[in-house]
Amino acid sequence: MTDHAAPSSSIALATARGVFRVVDEGDANAPALVLSNSLGTTLEMWAPQVAAFSQNHRVIRYDTRGHGGSVVTPGPYTIAELGQDVLAILDALEVSSAAFCGISMGGHTGLWLGAHAGDRLQALAVCNSAARIGTAQGWEERAATVRQSAGAGMKSLAASAPGRWFTADFVSKQPDTVHAAQSMLAGINPEGYAACCEALAHSDLYADLWRIATPTLLIAGVFDPVTTEADAHTMQTAIAEAHTQALQASHLSNLEVPLAFTNEILQFLHAAKSASHLS
Repeated sequence: MTDHAAPSSSIALATARGVFRVVDEGDANAPALVLSNSLGTTLEMWAPQVAAFSQNHRVIRYDTRGHGGSVVTPGPYTIAELGQDVLAILDALEVSSAAFCGISMGGHTGLWLGAHAGDRLQALAVCNSAARIGTAQGWEERAATVRQSAGAGMKSLAASAPGRWFTADFVSKQPDTVHAAQSMLAGINPEGYAACCEALAHSDLYADLWRIATPTLLIAGVFDPVTTEADAHTMQTAIAEAHTQALQASHLSNLEVPLAFTNEILQFLHAAKSASHLS
């Protein structure tokens, strides 16, 4: 990923919950797959996966509320609101159900959807995420700092992001990808970012995991300092139809090991589709 310019096919999609920047590509009649970005990134983070995913899926990427070209409303947000945004996007596109793949905050949003709107999901991939991410104090402090320092605060976060997002080896060998990811973060609206931090501060979905009946893949990064392999295994014990897969990556595994990530998701989606035909 060396370029995070807006895809030519991005649209401003009007929904019941506001206007979201969306890219809808692939065969409109193919099974739908929604991709949900991590905190501080935009739908461009999925660039390494789009070509492969769109061969057999209608791929729907969107900027999370507060991010990129999507609606920025005053915070705090809640994970329930971010999940309802996904449902509103599906409704606006007239998609009754879809597979869902999210990283970090996007994966956490997927957990909420699995627990509270499972009838809209065909399969759920929760990547580099957890039922509880970080601490309330940590997120609230970050939100306050960003609001006080505005754009300078986002640039500061971007400068420190590589150590949270990637292994040191990847940072040294793939500077273009790292810089593109940093640029996404630096350009996020400070209020939107802070409001999403507050959503994570107050979200603990452990008690809801048992509600998830959708086939679920939990991807973890072996070197992820934010959401660990242990977090994935803890979720697996609570989700009936879940299995885990560890990748040799840190937090943004789809960027660090794109081929391995893409293959795991495609194999999972194929298996979930085959199982649904058998049931």
